[in-house]
Amino acid sequence: NFNQWEPVGEIVVNQAGYYGIPRALAWSRAQESLARLELWDRRKDQAISLSGGMKRRLMIARALVHQPKLLILDEPTAGVDIEIRRSMWEFLSEINRRGTTIILTTHYLEEAESLCRNIAIINQGQIASNSSMKQLLNQLHNEAFVLNVKQDLSGLEELAEYRWQQLDDYTLEVEVTREQSINGLFQALAERGIEVASMRNKQNRLEQLFIGMVDASRRAVRK
Repeated sequence: NFNQWEPVGEIVVNQAGYYGIPRALAWSRAQESLARLELWDRRKDQAISLSGGMKRRLMIARALVHQPKLLILDEPTAGVDIEIRRSMWEFLSEINRRGTTIILTTHYLEEAESLCRNIAIINQGQIASNSSMKQLLNQLHNEAFVLNVKQDLSGLEELAEYRWQQLDDYTLEVEVTREQSINGLFQALAERGIEVASMRNKQNRLEQLFIGMVDASRRAVRK
C-alpha cells in the first residue's frame, strides 16, 4: 500500500529512499518506469485520483525503483485496457531480459503464454501442471486455425488431409494435428488455387490445454 494523498511521482521516489538511492537517480528511474507505464503525465496528481488499473501500474513502478532481482506481480494487468496491457507486456519482457526474475499470477492465459518461459497451472487450489511453456504446449495434439482467404471457397469440395469446415465464402476453420504442418496446409490450399490472406488461432493454445485439464479433472471426480 501507499499514501493515497501523495503525488504519484513522490510515491515512487520516496520508495527509493528506503534503499539509499540518491534522489536525482530515483527521479530518473521513476521517470523511466512511469513513462513506460503510461503514468508520467500523472506524476503530480495524488494517487487517490487514479483508477484501479493505474494504481496497479503505480505499484509496479514503485517496486522497480530499486531494480530488484526478483519481482512478484499479482494480476498486474487486471482492469487495464488492451493497448496499455500490451505495452506493459513489452516493458515486463524488457525488465526480464535485463536480469529480473518475474513471478506472475494471471487469469489472462494469453498473457501467460506471451510472457512466461515456465508455468504452473492451478485448478481448484491444486497444481495441475508445472513445467516449461515449451513442454506444456508440446502436449497439444492438435490446433484449430481460422483462415481468411482471397478466393471464394464455394468451389472447395475436399481437403482430405485435414478436418475443416467453411465458415463463410472467404473463411475456413481447419484443425491441424501435431503430425501435420501449417506449411503443408498452405500447400494443400495453394494446389486448389486458394491463397491465404490471414490466419489466427481459433483459441489461445494455453486456454485449450487448460480447458482440457479441467475437463479431465471433472471426469475423474465423476468416476
